[in-house]
Parts: sequence; structure tokens; C-alpha cells
Amino acid sequence: MTAKDIAQFERRLLAEKSQLERELSGVGSRSSESPGGWEPTSGTLQVDSADDNEVADKFEEIEENSGIVSNLDKQLGEVNAALDRITKGTYGICETCGKPIEKERLEANPSARTSIKHSH
Repeated sequence: MTAKDIAQFERRLLAEKSQLERELSGVGSRSSESPGGWEPTSGTLQVDSADDNEVADKFEEIEENSGIVSNLDKQLGEVNAALDRITKGTYGICETCGKPIEKERLEANPSARTSIKHSH
């Protein structure tokens, strides 16, 4: 893989990272106490004037957002790991066998850690 290829994948990964962070900020907020750095939220709630249904709706929204945050945070972790591999010079190398990952695989999934053969 050429330096030009790696630079292209890095641009794609940075764009994906930005998109994931935007999506995460729509359903969660950054938290130093959360394992992935994000925790689910819902819109604001005026506790003094909220009725039981409104409170229940907010709890339901937080529960739904929890799954979304978990999935997006996992994807963001994979993207950050790929960017870290670029920095370390190990990007595009299969973590299982140490051979180059197929360019087609990286084009389909720039954060891939393994070759097609070892992807299962």
C-alpha cells in the first residue's frame, strides 16, 4: 500500500470520526465516568412541572439512546484504533497473520483489523 493510499484512508477515517461524534452528540454527552467516554441522554426535562408520562417518556428515550450510544461508541473506537495504527505505521496489516490487508477490504471498511481470510 502506498503512502497516497494511506493518506486517502486517513482522510476517510477522520471524516467518519467526525460524523460519528456528531451522531453521538445527538443522543449522548461526553462523560469521563463512562467506559467509552459517552453516556446516553434525552432532551431537557423541567422536573418541577413534568407529569408522570413526560418523565416516563424521557426514561424510555434514555434507554433507547443507550443502545445507539453503545453502537456508535464502538464504531468510534474502531476508527480511533485505525487512526492510531496509521500513526504507528501498522495500518493495513492483518492483526492475525501479519500480512497486508486487501485494499478492497479497506475500501469497504477502512477500520478493518484483519484480512478477509481472518475476518470471521
